[in-house]
Amino acid sequence: MRRPLMISIIAMIVLLYGGAIAVGLHVKNLRHLTQYPNNMARNESFQRLAWTPPSTIPGGKLGDSIRRGQAIFNETPLFASHFAGAKVSCANCHAEGGIQPFASGVVGVGATFPQFNQRAGHVISLEDRIQECFVRSENGKPLDYKGPEMRAIVDYITWLSTPEPGRKPYIGRGLVKIADLTPDPVRGKAIYAAQCAGCHGENGEGEPHVFPPLWGPDSFNDGAGMHGVKKMAAFVQHNMPQNRMGMLTAQEAYDVSAYIHEQPRPAFNLVYKNF
Repeated sequence: MRRPLMISIIAMIVLLYGGAIAVGLHVKNLRHLTQYPNNMARNESFQRLAWTPPSTIPGGKLGDSIRRGQAIFNETPLFASHFAGAKVSCANCHAEGGIQPFASGVVGVGATFPQFNQRAGHVISLEDRIQECFVRSENGKPLDYKGPEMRAIVDYITWLSTPEPGRKPYIGRGLVKIADLTPDPVRGKAIYAAQCAGCHGENGEGEPHVFPPLWGPDSFNDGAGMHGVKKMAAFVQHNMPQNRMGMLTAQEAYDVSAYIHEQPRPAFNLVYKNF
């Protein structure tokens, strides 16, 4: 009689623990959903495949240019080394090759240009916007407007945005909306050590070709968009850590972004202030 009784007790304990874990996961998922104003978009972003690249790359010179643009986009310091001063790739900010929702995706972005750019103070083209990335986020120098690198990046973005029958509309351009909060860089330092240093290094140095440096001589300069605390916080809350996306609260994202913001980085070259 004791053995069946013992088995029943063990089974009951397992069920109770299993139920507690299930409830915990359910609550965590609800927490994720309630952090975002558009729950449908948030669910789409978790799929990671809300948008997929076109099924084929055309042949000939155009196809070669698209493939070159894809390579530059994903590994900028390697394939555009003459223009990139930082060890940061386009895809580090425009994640998953530019298709990840709420990670500054570039799908369809070409159709939004020309547009007025507040930072530049005038109307800019897509090519101008690409130049901004190179002189700020890449801490580099401008591309030749008619050069093969510029043509390749534009061709890649255009190809990536090509509509196909039956494909869902792209959801999640830009970044998530995030409230104005008061950041605490001291708390941010602890968050960085616990959640970020494993990939980006204790001193923000990153890991070449895998994780970008977040500060130091190889990082983006202080003229880059990611140097803004609120903008970085919006990116971090939705996209970081990569293997646990969405686990940080808005306040935690602000705190860790403020900590990163306080660290040393290259100064923006004012020669390029019109970009």
